[in-house]
Amino acid sequence: MKRYLYITLAGGLLLSASSCKKVLDQPPLGTYQAATFFNSTANAKSAVNAAYVPLSYSDAFGNEGWVLGDVASDDAVKGGLTGDQADIDNINNFNILNTNSAVESVWGRSYNGISKANFVLDGLPDGNKAVPDADKATINAQAKFLRAYYYFTLANAYGNIPLRLQTATADNLNAPAVPQAQVYAQIEKDCTEAAAALPTAWTGADLGRATKGAALALLAKTYLFEAKYTQAAQTAQQVEALGYALTNKFTDNFSASTKNNTEAIFSIQHTAGLSPKQGNALNQAFAPRGALNGYGFFQPTQSLVDNFEKSPTGVVDPRLDYTVGRAGKPYFDSAFDPSWTATGYVTKKYIQPLSEIPVATKGDGNVNVEVLRFADVLLIEAEAFNEANNPTAALVPLNKVRKRARESYIYDITLAGGGVVPAGLLPDITTTNQTQLRDIIRKERRSELALEFGRYYDIIRYGSAYATNALKDIPNFSFTANKFFPIPFSEVSTNKLLVK
Repeated sequence: MKRYLYITLAGGLLLSASSCKKVLDQPPLGTYQAATFFNSTANAKSAVNAAYVPLSYSDAFGNEGWVLGDVASDDAVKGGLTGDQADIDNINNFNILNTNSAVESVWGRSYNGISKANFVLDGLPDGNKAVPDADKATINAQAKFLRAYYYFTLANAYGNIPLRLQTATADNLNAPAVPQAQVYAQIEKDCTEAAAALPTAWTGADLGRATKGAALALLAKTYLFEAKYTQAAQTAQQVEALGYALTNKFTDNFSASTKNNTEAIFSIQHTAGLSPKQGNALNQAFAPRGALNGYGFFQPTQSLVDNFEKSPTGVVDPRLDYTVGRAGKPYFDSAFDPSWTATGYVTKKYIQPLSEIPVATKGDGNVNVEVLRFADVLLIEAEAFNEANNPTAALVPLNKVRKRARESYIYDITLAGGGVVPAGLLPDITTTNQTQLRDIIRKERRSELALEFGRYYDIIRYGSAYATNALKDIPNFSFTANKFFPIPFSEVSTNKLLVK
């Protein structure tokens, strides 16, 4: 059988992606095990492979990054049957306890990934002579990137958190929460060191591993979240210089036949038909109920739909119908049924038609989940330039994103009127008024990256006034109280160094 990234270490040293054990339930790994395990390149590679495992969406309700990132936002509601997965409704309505399953899920998976990355880094110090230096450099760099990504997720979701940089032992399981800024500083360090050692691309069975571009893109995004705008713009330009390019059609980023394309910087790889399962379970969790054998979760809101622009004659941004299923439009190879949804809409990202994934294997999809793609980097660059008082420079990357969106009409003949860009649709932006441009970039970012599990974090970093307005229809939302999700009970109850 062909080897894939999502495998676990032999001997039960690390947990599989399907495990529901939390990171604090794991036994300490210890330095002796690391010292004896890392005696070959093959073992070292299997260890870093295991650090990719917690990224997987092979279990949609074991990895609930979509819940914290988007259901908490103004872009989506829980959907599904009333009472099913009640904790997701609690996120939606901001009735959030520290025992909430989604809060526990994101925390546990992220620290599980960090534990596995630390195991690699502790097992491959400079003094390790069993693994060639070249292999050691790229394996350690992957571990640093993954640790940085997991910490980026944690810092944005929970704020001040424990910063664990060594393999768990009986002596260091307890750790105090450190300021978010200190976590960001470690992410910067890990991304910088990873970028210096990672290749610009991988091929063959290694496709999907972290690259130099992935490390720089995460670094640029971290700078943006820290409001280090000059560094964010400069780093985004470094990513651009590596040769990434927007795909001709926006939808190519969410199709199994066109994944790992020129726009994909870092993607969570999913492959159907493997044992153990490595397919994308979001395909079933998000698909409509009934004949399509979905669960009907993750339903887009009217607010999101209203964000997409229209031409003067009423032609809509094509990204809307690539992203959202709605009445009067086909839902892949099925007719749209209004009874599918309480909001009037269903998501289309990370869903495949029945011609690709039939009803019988609905939860085993082929589509990757895009973590970092080039359009995101261009919008990081645009926002950073504008906030750094250079709105003229911001127009260039912003208009590249808009150009690709409108020119999907040229390359997608299935669109009504396809072959020609409708007059006045998504014109280039020309204003250099910083305030006006800020609003335009935020609106563009929402349309381009809709339902990709990051909207809530954007809402929060835009500040109290923006967040309060965006979530004005949710009475329980308070920017002060809900800026961060609570540290889970599993951590609070066992980590004696956390301030209660």
